Amino acid sequence: MRDVIYWILCGFLTLAIAIVSLRYVTNFWLLSFVYSFQIHLGVIFVAASLVILAVKRQIYGLVLLLASLFLTAHGFAMLREFAQDDQRSGAAPLFRLMSFNIAIDNWKNSTALADMVIASNADVVNLLEAKPLTFHLQRLFKAYPYHIGCDNGKDSCDTLVLSKRPFVMRQVASIGSLRKDRLVVSSVDFGGQAINLVSAHLSKPYYDDYQMGELDDLGKALGSISGPLVLSGDFNSSAIAPSIQGLLREQKLKTLAPEPATWPIAAGAFGIAIDHIFARAPLRLISLKRLDDNLGSNHSGLIAEFALDHETSPVR
Repeated sequence: MRDVIYWILCGFLTLAIAIVSLRYVTNFWLLSFVYSFQIHLGVIFVAASLVILAVKRQIYGLVLLLASLFLTAHGFAMLREFAQDDQRSGAAPLFRLMSFNIAIDNWKNSTALADMVIASNADVVNLLEAKPLTFHLQRLFKAYPYHIGCDNGKDSCDTLVLSKRPFVMRQVASIGSLRKDRLVVSSVDFGGQAINLVSAHLSKPYYDDYQMGELDDLGKALGSISGPLVLSGDFNSSAIAPSIQGLLREQKLKTLAPEPATWPIAAGAFGIAIDHIFARAPLRLISLKRLDDNLGSNHSGLIAEFALDHETSPVR
């Protein structure tokens, strides 16, 4: 009976490890969300391997344990790939940015959300699924005189970018073919230095291959931008998802590691980061924190501070 239980458990765990390991063979869109949980699944696989070895000590159980440890360790290594080499936390911040998907049906918390944005002291605020803030726009615009989005009623209120300083440049575009106007490219002058700000909201990776098309369009948009750049928004995927990794490598984007977990809310710090704030040199992050309260959203918001490594020419 012990042999039967042992081999049944081995069979299930072998299949699970094989599915997660497909990332090393192919970037199949249907499994992209699974790849985001590689570290979590790796830990579960390690625990399952130990259970199997407790049932019966055989070499195959040890092989499964080693494979599980590899998946876990490689997951952590992949997160480190996109970490800044030197945080230099003593540098004075040039500006502060908040990015938050407030959830499109989060009407009951709209007043608290508006209060939080105004009290945040952020220079730029990137709000996604901003429809619940429709009736608080005038109050927000008083605190943030410059904005992009939400100009034509609540049905057009999706991405809303707020700024305390005027925009040097602003553009709203679509990425992919599933939803419209979920890419906002702008530039803001901070002390004589123009900083490029890009807001993106990607589809869920298991919605067919829509996210792959969005990432292609996003990569082209980022590739046309020179100078210091911030990319923020809801990616619906971890930085270790192969498709996201490809974008970050190509565009030389970095963040602070470990990134704060932003989803699922119930998991707290043990969730995964699917909302991100990235920077491209000479701009760098000097702090990256999760907001204390999700205020009814199914995501946690992020707030970050940035500094420049050295002076650069203004972006035009």
